[in-house]
Amino acid sequence: QTVLLGIILLPLRAICITFILLLSWLFASIATFRHPGGGSVPLKGWRRRMIQTTLSRLTRALFFVMGFRVKVKGKVASLLEAPIFVAAPHSSFFDAIVSALTGMPSIVSRAENLSTPVFGTILSSLQPVAVSRQDPDSRKNTVTEITNRALSRGQWPQVI
Repeated sequence: QTVLLGIILLPLRAICITFILLLSWLFASIATFRHPGGGSVPLKGWRRRMIQTTLSRLTRALFFVMGFRVKVKGKVASLLEAPIFVAAPHSSFFDAIVSALTGMPSIVSRAENLSTPVFGTILSSLQPVAVSRQDPDSRKNTVTEITNRALSRGQWPQVI
């Protein structure tokens, strides 16, 4: 029975995961297509709503297909209440679950991640704060960018 379910469920889950990832890439590409500023200007209007709703739901569906069931207790803080989220541990896919449950906020990520096929486009649509490991001033620039976004009074999405 276990082998039979594995033979059926594994390919089915792989197909669903691939489909959801490609759909996420498509919506991320549409939201960022011809956006002025390339990440230095916040997404507004329909672009921001598309990222917050569509990508959030697709990411939740992705984790559901992968077998994760996450239940949220309490209420997610609004942008004005908490412009910065802190998620720990910052070393696993847990950040993606938190991101999906909180409406796809901006994240802090390595600059190299933005050039990854498919995932880079999805990540770029979240308007991340990119950290360069080669730039000696990158840490200071990252703190400055996070501070500027936190003090923008709703112009930028929350930062995780």
